[in-house]
Amino acid sequence: MVVPSETRNKTLPTSDAVHVLSFRRTSVLFFCTLLAITTSLSISSPAQVPTEDDVVRVSTDLLLFPIRIRDKRGQAVQGLTQSDLTLRDKDQVTAGLYFAPGADRVALVFALDQSGSLQEIIWQQRDAALALFGRFSERSNIAVLRFAEAPAVVAPFGRDSAAARAAFSFAAGANRRTAIFDAAAKALQMFDDLPRMRAERRIVVLISDGLDNASRTKASAVIDAALNKGVSFYVIHLPLFEPREGRLAVRSPSKGFRDLAQQTGGKYFLAGDADAALKPDRHNDLTPVFQAIEEDLRSQYLLGFYLSETARDGRRHRFSLGLVPGGVEYSVGRFGYSRAHDFFVNLPKTATKIPS
Repeated sequence: MVVPSETRNKTLPTSDAVHVLSFRRTSVLFFCTLLAITTSLSISSPAQVPTEDDVVRVSTDLLLFPIRIRDKRGQAVQGLTQSDLTLRDKDQVTAGLYFAPGADRVALVFALDQSGSLQEIIWQQRDAALALFGRFSERSNIAVLRFAEAPAVVAPFGRDSAAARAAFSFAAGANRRTAIFDAAAKALQMFDDLPRMRAERRIVVLISDGLDNASRTKASAVIDAALNKGVSFYVIHLPLFEPREGRLAVRSPSKGFRDLAQQTGGKYFLAGDADAALKPDRHNDLTPVFQAIEEDLRSQYLLGFYLSETARDGRRHRFSLGLVPGGVEYSVGRFGYSRAHDFFVNLPKTATKIPS
């Protein structure tokens, strides 16, 4: 298990707007080491680094983290290389770093809420949604899951978007219960059947009205599983509205709905507002949201630590990774922005072979 911890800086939530669509970024404040945010992966040793098409396999552990790097103005910082990183590892439990900018290869699940009146809106967005997938490399994979009271995989992972396009067309459901967090958990399970690729980003784009009244799975359990699997949720909230103090207001989503995005390294988007809902020609266009998702993925970096056999002694080891350039800081998973983050690793002791 590897866990990042950070105690240096605190960052308050910020918000940005996209057309009539808004998305919020939240950096979680914390003061001690928390939960694991990645899964260790067996891969070739650094001396035998696989090509980008190779399956990640055998011998040395590689621990991967998508990270965001920003400057003092809150803008993404691009063009950094491994020479811009500084590693402090007194126990020498790391054998090297992996650092790659942007995201070219993705494994993408669209999780579509088919309850209520969302059918027409989602169907209208199929071209914009599939265009997001099309802007990544031909080595990427796409799948579609739909859900109301239970999730169902309607298009398993593949590189041809034709099946995914067909999956965006479905009959509207009326007065049906909705299990958002069960569906999110099912989306995570879908990645288990994919071979793990080193430079692949794994994301779920969840489109829903945010109201869960049927899930058996808790949001916190989904978030922990997503962090352990290295999967980020991008949540698109198609809001319902209700009267509040004499005015029309967005109906609050179920607890944990926003957290799926804000605590897994993704983003939360609110599609529309009460003013737009009152317009007779109201039309939801999610193109800016899908463009923002692409830009966010391409502005991130993939940070990895190769672990040496020294780490496999059953003891807890701490190491730290910071940034050399001034005025920049980075965030990892649910954790806030800081100039440096501390990590610890605690792996089982390697069994000693007894000579025969």
